Amino acid sequence: MNYLVVFLILTVLSFFYLKIADKFNIVDKPNHRSSHTIPTIRGGGILFYLGCLIFFISSGFQYPYFFIGVSLVALISFIDDILTLSSSVRLPFQFLAVGLSFYEIGMIPETGLWILPFFILGVGLINEYNFMDGINGITGFYSLVTLGGLFIINEEIQVVNKDLLLYVLMSVIVFGFYNFRKKARMFAGDIGSISMAVLICFVGASIIYKTHSPIILLLISVYSVDAILTVIYRKSIGEKLTEPHRKHIYQKLVHTAKMPHLNVSIIYALLQMVINVIVLYTYKLDLTIQFTTLVVVILFLIFLYVLMFKRLEVKE
Repeated sequence: MNYLVVFLILTVLSFFYLKIADKFNIVDKPNHRSSHTIPTIRGGGILFYLGCLIFFISSGFQYPYFFIGVSLVALISFIDDILTLSSSVRLPFQFLAVGLSFYEIGMIPETGLWILPFFILGVGLINEYNFMDGINGITGFYSLVTLGGLFIINEEIQVVNKDLLLYVLMSVIVFGFYNFRKKARMFAGDIGSISMAVLICFVGASIIYKTHSPIILLLISVYSVDAILTVIYRKSIGEKLTEPHRKHIYQKLVHTAKMPHLNVSIIYALLQMVINVIVLYTYKLDLTIQFTTLVVVILFLIFLYVLMFKRLEVKE
């Protein structure tokens, strides 16, 4: 399908969703832990799923198992955006989406029990990505950078149909029109962050499966380190992980350091972009070099997290 046509379709759909969500009161109402101060349309990330849907139809129904998985998890996530579901309801759908994606790739049953660590990583990615929609621009900018890195590598090795990535990239740009601003008109919501995470899991796992390059994991490393260390910290102080909070570094930068939302989001995206460049130059190298680079980058991000955390704690 013509790319301009796809972009126009997504633009029109975004307008209709804004009107529908406003009519049916699908809004995110701020509380004392929120990073926004006015009610904002929730679920705008439905555009990411619609990008997948347009690809699925226009490609002649390519990647059916992946599409079934992302559809199921998008549906349950959208319901969660409206009603709020427990993790016991959401998790089975997340595992199913990851499993269907791996089956589409061919990892099931070929890898046998070795698939279990990938399941844990996949579901972990979904949940950490779901924590991201906290400040304006972070889901969109970060997704653009991560998908961009996957797209460049995919162009070199031709693992998945590039239109899948391009259509979703366009959906992020359309979403950004409403979100990349001081007062966002819509948030991605669970349907957006989780649909995006399943797509990244599918494409990333496809590339790792073909190239046997573990360093591809660094394409989501900036936010992953923040998310994992924040979970560890919250557990250490006895907080319930299901409760809203402002413990992520990007939230502290906004609320403690008083930095504008978009500035913080761009910093995260730029840092991830630098790491993506490292990945692009190393994913074809010897595994020893890849593992060394992976460890060094992760240790650097951990050091950066601890440094920023301590400095921001002093200001609180």
